[in-house]
Amino acid sequence: MSYFVNVTLTGLTQGMIYAAFALALVLIWRSTRIVNFAQGSMAAATTFIALALVQAGWSYWLALVVALASGFVLGAIIERVIIRPVEGGNELNAVIVALGLFVALQAGIAIVFGSSFQSFPAPFGLEGFSVGDRRIALTPNGIYIIGAVIVTMLLLVALFRFTRVGLAMRASAFSQEVSRLLGVKVGGMLTLGWGLAAVVGSLAGLLIAGGGFVYPAYMDSLIVFGFVAAIIGGLDSPVGAIVGGLILGLALSYISGYAPRGSSLVTISALVILMVVLLVRPGGLFSSTTARRA
Repeated sequence: MSYFVNVTLTGLTQGMIYAAFALALVLIWRSTRIVNFAQGSMAAATTFIALALVQAGWSYWLALVVALASGFVLGAIIERVIIRPVEGGNELNAVIVALGLFVALQAGIAIVFGSSFQSFPAPFGLEGFSVGDRRIALTPNGIYIIGAVIVTMLLLVALFRFTRVGLAMRASAFSQEVSRLLGVKVGGMLTLGWGLAAVVGSLAGLLIAGGGFVYPAYMDSLIVFGFVAAIIGGLDSPVGAIVGGLILGLALSYISGYAPRGSSLVTISALVILMVVLLVRPGGLFSSTTARRA
């Protein structure tokens, strides 16, 4: 029983990390209708900025603030300089540019910060809590991760449902021409969307890095699992990102913990889960629209 509890708690914490990255994908999709495959490399870049500050003697929390601010600036610059020139053309143009940006940013990180593994500090303890004479797989840092992701989700829900800025961002994503006629500054909304998505992605990068090792490509697996989580929940739903992340995290944790050679089945299991969800509900579990069929 204790093994099951520990496997579940591990999946819960890992699922919340997937959910954090899925939230970044949901935010960029809701505000620009673009899937940003470069989100992981952008998050890695800001994580290395935070690491450099910590190594220079700054506190973790101050480095966190600087990393999030750097993420916003990076996202805004990328939208203005790289993405905007191709936004008016074929929809695949932005996706292809994002893939190229993914590779370029990873190379840039390796040039500036090196390609070796580096330890990243955790803001809270990594030792599990004790319950009686047993130790469970839930750490103070794990609680911090869960709390940070839930707060981020609530802020995003509030942004899109209860603020004029969130409404303007969604309107700009769906119909730029109509939005301009209504007085919405579409260019500013798109830039804001990229900046905020980069902030959430930076948070995901810092959460997964805490207490582990980072290198230029350390976000690659999170990109895959975060994207799967976002699709499971529905790319238009912040709540769906959380649910999708938890479903994926728990499922992969159970497979890794109980299936023979489970650790080698994790990636293919994520693909199977994704295929099942897409067959049953193509728009995701929390999609608000009905998929169009041929």
